[in-house]
Amino acid sequence: MTTATASPAPQDEVDARLTEHRRIWAEKPTLRMIYMDYHRRLEASCPPGPLLDIGGGSAHFKNYRADVTSLDILPFPGIDVVADAHDMPFENGRFSGIVMLDVLHHLQRPVAFLQEAARVLKPGGRLAMIEPGMSVVAKQFYDRFHQEPVVMTADPFAEGKQSGDDPFDSNQAIPTLMFASEQARARVEATIPELRVVETRWLGLFAYPLSGGFKSWCLWPAALTRPMIALEDRLLPALGSTLAFRLMVVLERKG
Repeated sequence: MTTATASPAPQDEVDARLTEHRRIWAEKPTLRMIYMDYHRRLEASCPPGPLLDIGGGSAHFKNYRADVTSLDILPFPGIDVVADAHDMPFENGRFSGIVMLDVLHHLQRPVAFLQEAARVLKPGGRLAMIEPGMSVVAKQFYDRFHQEPVVMTADPFAEGKQSGDDPFDSNQAIPTLMFASEQARARVEATIPELRVVETRWLGLFAYPLSGGFKSWCLWPAALTRPMIALEDRLLPALGSTLAFRLMVVLERKG
């Protein structure tokens, strides 16, 4: 298969929710600083070589690395390939790394996606993702105050769709259900034997929830964001499973 390339979409074809995301991104320096830290972590987890950004959305990863190939199911200026992540138009072993930010919990068939990701990765290539993490405190917050559902009783390995047909539909619990426990990670590796889980870690204690994410409000000043991220890195080993709002996962394609 060859790489498909999409030219920037006319404005009237762009989903209004993505346009709003891009507006908020431009207006919130705290959010940009937090996401640039996420981008740095994701890229650093992948070996050198061609990099694929899946679920590129409003294409903010390109502010960090311009040569990334960005794929999304919805067109937006800066998205290179408009395609379904479950069936990507790339040849086997095309990429050294895949990065994703808030994508897995939107995918209808996460197991099928991981199989497809393994296909397009080179041997030794890595898939790095940052997703909502259901720590003790974060689960209560997401469940009560976030518009996306948290269904902890779901089985992400089961047949059938894990979310609806709108690309913004989701189950925020999916990443935690697949990767937060040793038993779940073992099930991933047994189900997709081409991949092994090489890292899971909690992220995001205070700055991220106080930033408001892609909401219009922000309760954390940009000037204190980098110092807070540095402090969080020291606190996370002790507090992550109780307080963290993010889960970072890295998988490697076996040779």
